[in-house]
Amino acid sequence: MPEEKIEVVDEIVNIPLDSLYIAKGQVRLRNVNAGIDDLAESIRVMGLLEPILVAPSGQRAGMYEVIAGQRRFLAHERLGLPNIRAIIRKEADEMQVKAISLTENLLRQDVPLADKIDACTQLFKRYGSPKAVAEATGIKEHLVREYLKYDYLDKSLQKQVDDRRLTLKDALRVQRAASVSGKFSEEEASKISTEIANMTKAQGERLIKEREADPSRPLDDVLEEQKTSKAVTQIVVTLLSPTKTQLDAYAKAEDTTLDDAARSLIEEGLSQKGFIESSK
Repeated sequence: MPEEKIEVVDEIVNIPLDSLYIAKGQVRLRNVNAGIDDLAESIRVMGLLEPILVAPSGQRAGMYEVIAGQRRFLAHERLGLPNIRAIIRKEADEMQVKAISLTENLLRQDVPLADKIDACTQLFKRYGSPKAVAEATGIKEHLVREYLKYDYLDKSLQKQVDDRRLTLKDALRVQRAASVSGKFSEEEASKISTEIANMTKAQGERLIKEREADPSRPLDDVLEEQKTSKAVTQIVVTLLSPTKTQLDAYAKAEDTTLDDAARSLIEEGLSQKGFIESSK
C-alpha cells in the first residue's frame, strides 16, 4: 500500500498499481488476457495513450476500483510498472461500472458475445427496460433485445451459440422454425441449424414464414425448397472507400455480416421506393 494520499479529483493522476483492483462489475470476463502481450509492448514503446478510469473502493480503505481499462491495467502489471495514469471518478456502483465498462470495451477490442449477453441481462434487471440499457451503454436497442432473448433459447441452441456453431440471430431463427407446432422440437432444430448457417437472413426468414404458414408440412420438403427453388443471386458492387467504411461501421453497429448489412440496406431502399414488400 502506498503511503501518499491520493486526492479524489476530476483530473488525471498517477496511481500506484498496488492501490488498484479490478471492479467486479467489469463486463469483460472472458478472454481478458487475449492480446495483453501486444498491448504491453505498445505501452512499452508508445506509453499509455489514454488513462484508465477508477473510483474509490467502498470496501477497501485506500484502494481504488478499475472501472474502465482493465486490460491496460493488466498490461502495466505485465510490464512491472509501478504506476498508471488514471482519472478518478468520485463514486460508481456495480451497475454503473458494468455500463461504463461495456461501453468502453465496445469501442475497443471486440467483447465476447457471452459477456455482452451477461452484461445486458444484468443491466436490464437493474434498469427495467431494453431502452434504458441502450441509453446507458450506447448499444442499439434492438441488439439489447436480441441479447436478452438468449436466456429463452433451448439449452441445445445456447450451447451452439456458446461454441460459435450458430450466431445468436440464427439460433433465434432456428428456435422459431422448430417451434411452429407450439412445442420446441430438438430434432427439427438440429436439422434446421445444419442448413440455416448457409442461408442468408432473407432465406432464414422465408423458412420461418413458410413453417409458420403450414406447420404440418414436412420439414425436409421446406428445407429442400429453400436449397433449390429459392436460389440467391450474388452480385459484385464497387464502392468508394468512404462508403465502404460507412458500410463496415453500419454492419458492426448492427452486429451482422457485411453481406447481410448490404442486403438489408438494398431491400430497405427498394421497399421504400415501392419496388418490393419489406422482408422485415
